[in-house]
Amino acid sequence: MNKPQVTIIVSQRERFSYTRESLESIYENTHVPFSLVYIDGNSPPKIAGYLEEQARQKEFDLIRTEYYLSPNQARNLGLHQVKTEYVVFIDNDVIVAPGWLDHLLQCAEETKATVVCPLTCIGEPLGETIHLAGGEAHIVVETQEHNEAKRRVHEKHYFVNRKVAEVRNQLHRQQCEFAEFHCMLVRTEIFEQIGLLDEGLLSTREHIDFCLTVTNAGGTVYCEPASIVTYVPGLKLQIPELVFFMLRWSDAWEIASLEHFAQKWQLTTKDKYFKKRYKRMGHRRHQAFLKPLLHRLTLGTNPLWLEKWAMSLEKKLNQYISDRYTPNHTSYTQSVAQSDKAEHELVSL
Repeated sequence: MNKPQVTIIVSQRERFSYTRESLESIYENTHVPFSLVYIDGNSPPKIAGYLEEQARQKEFDLIRTEYYLSPNQARNLGLHQVKTEYVVFIDNDVIVAPGWLDHLLQCAEETKATVVCPLTCIGEPLGETIHLAGGEAHIVVETQEHNEAKRRVHEKHYFVNRKVAEVRNQLHRQQCEFAEFHCMLVRTEIFEQIGLLDEGLLSTREHIDFCLTVTNAGGTVYCEPASIVTYVPGLKLQIPELVFFMLRWSDAWEIASLEHFAQKWQLTTKDKYFKKRYKRMGHRRHQAFLKPLLHRLTLGTNPLWLEKWAMSLEKKLNQYISDRYTPNHTSYTQSVAQSDKAEHELVSL
């Protein structure tokens, strides 16, 4: 085989149960040579066993930790293994369409882009509803009274929730300002200039932060809609899955991320960009498992008083979970900062 030009880093976004489907789609629908690094952050035994078997059969690198990882922690673990010109970050709940990587590489070669994202769809049927087709993300500086400067974030998603069939004629390769970590191709050399991904962003704004950093370093971002992937949300009501999901979208991690993002980019958390996110704190947990669980337990009646009581109880449980895992996260982050050889189990064949 030809020497791979790209390394694919797969990491867990918010659950474990779609691991097999996602990984199989990569091997079935990727037609150019590639290396693969899989980051397994404390998946349950059945998934861990499956990944170990696949690593032996397909000869990819498997890095496992015995505790949960934040997204950028996991990606940085993978970056330490990358020796190719390009790297692809992709979540473990994404299905790729045939030729997806060919189109991303072609766009990068023809445009010299630093970052290229595909047309990212959401849900099933696959490839029908748009989640992201590029977007805008930059810092706006406004002059206030007494010549005081106010900095705020401008963020806009293109074609969000539109049907691909309805806007197909409007979808074309274009330069944009941000991609998402559901799936993106990146020139590896940019990390020599900007360093690793910011692990202070535990659960949110990491894609905006990365693209702002790339742009500030003189890089460019493109969207290539000829490449299609689909992010498939869903959650199984199983303890390991729920615990990871609750930590991943915990109030503690989200608040810490927003505060870090604001401080880093000299923003105020009092503007509407941040207020909107504080107001919706916990909505992912409520929508993904709390409401479905109550719906099942009450045979569809789901009374409002019960939902409010359950939300209050869930917040306390969520705080307990995030408090329990914070020491592991802090200890691990410090170890990465001290050494490029973080503690992990590496299966490399």
